[in-house]
Amino acid sequence: MPAKVLSSAVIGIDAYIVEVEVHITRSQLPKYVTVGLPEGAVKESKERVRAAIQNTGYPFPPHHITVNLAPADIRKEGSAFDMPIAIGILAELGHIELSYLKNIVLLGELALDGTLRPIKGALPISIAARDAEIQGIILPIENAQEAAVVEGIKVVGVNDLREVIQILNGEIKPKPVKVDRDQLFKESTDYTYDFNDVKGQEQVKRALEVAAAGGHNVIMIGPPGSGKTMLAKRIPSILPRLSINEALESTKIHSVAGLLSDNQGLIGTRPFRSPHHTISDAGLIGGGNVPKPGEVSLAHHGVLFLDELPEFKKNVLEVMRQPLEDGQVTISRAAISLTYPSRFMLVAAMNPCPCGYATDANNECTCTGQMIQKYVSRISGPLLDRIDIHIDVPAVPFNELSAMEGKETSKEIQNRVQRSREIQLNRFKDLNGKYSNAQMDPKEIAKYCQLDKFSMKLIKTAMERLGLSARAYDRILKVGRTIADLDKSKDIQLEHVGEAIQYRSLDRKLWLL
Repeated sequence: MPAKVLSSAVIGIDAYIVEVEVHITRSQLPKYVTVGLPEGAVKESKERVRAAIQNTGYPFPPHHITVNLAPADIRKEGSAFDMPIAIGILAELGHIELSYLKNIVLLGELALDGTLRPIKGALPISIAARDAEIQGIILPIENAQEAAVVEGIKVVGVNDLREVIQILNGEIKPKPVKVDRDQLFKESTDYTYDFNDVKGQEQVKRALEVAAAGGHNVIMIGPPGSGKTMLAKRIPSILPRLSINEALESTKIHSVAGLLSDNQGLIGTRPFRSPHHTISDAGLIGGGNVPKPGEVSLAHHGVLFLDELPEFKKNVLEVMRQPLEDGQVTISRAAISLTYPSRFMLVAAMNPCPCGYATDANNECTCTGQMIQKYVSRISGPLLDRIDIHIDVPAVPFNELSAMEGKETSKEIQNRVQRSREIQLNRFKDLNGKYSNAQMDPKEIAKYCQLDKFSMKLIKTAMERLGLSARAYDRILKVGRTIADLDKSKDIQLEHVGEAIQYRSLDRKLWLL
């Protein structure tokens, strides 16, 4: 009777239980066959398993070995099946007590000497094991803390194949890894960067506070060295604090992508992703034969920063429209279709012109109006439609640059942002899934962004005199609503509209002159 070992695999950001069945036939010529739609790394496990078993002190059987990974209609990839396959072979040979394998999930990549290497996706696998009412999970020690974040399942971290055999045979009694999830979450919530490091740029800081408060996408336009990247890196520190459920979801995505550092159990800060402008559309959105999450998903619940926005390939920027609109991205292949979450705040930066000095009073711009217009037009209208705030970032004067420190810390700004988000959560409590002003559709804008006649007259004047485009109207209303929330005002006042109008730099025809 074949030996059966429970394991698991990840599809998208979720996991499912896999039965590893091992059958050894002594009457046939020696051969090793793996079935059940194994991908490259799974097929190559044969040599790793053989060497690991031999170097652990057990003979590798010179017989016909069949390994089946069930369910057989889903492709399996990765090296996490090494350890369960090795255990299955040893159990079929009688070296391991089969009764111990009925309610334990085994995972781990084997080195040739039998030691275990970390795997990807330990967190979603642990969640799947708990949901399947499996008693415990044994996996590499480096992944133990990550898996132990899930409550309701025993997690044991091991160093090598020999230790796994001793545990399964009852020779040693392991101690399950215990994690204080709340304490772990608290310890991982410190940000490296603080707005107090930024000198000057008070108007830009205010615009970013508004963007963070309303979940608005933002683009910064300024000459080289004005501090656009420095400001962008500090935006996660003023966003609302990450909830435990958001932290688990972000951790799952980074776990599947293999981006969690050793013994990092939980991501407690909002992600900040900053891909280079040479990135491909698959790198940004996700892809591959078996689709993997891209940058838009790795930035889920955080910030995606695109520096030098006009330098990105046009097709790369265009494929970003769906995740910006829907908060998720679907990747379809012939064999499989996967959906990854991608609810992020887009922060972009660009120079005002090809040479970068069109708005810099200290440097002469060498670009013509036509060159500037061609440069700005690399950003398509549909993409700009999804960016609510455009803000100019001027070069910092020396007297501000030489100041000792900034005026406010990120914590102080974050507290105001948090209060504003609470107002919005209460406003949208009956609208499933919406939590910020940036997500309002035209019907909700009409309901929550009503203006008095003076404010309407101001918008009309701004659109006529500044040459604001039609797309700017709804953006001004949504941003005005956020500014009013920050001001704890029930209604949008004239000064709120006036401030919102300032945040439409790229819509002004005068900007291109």
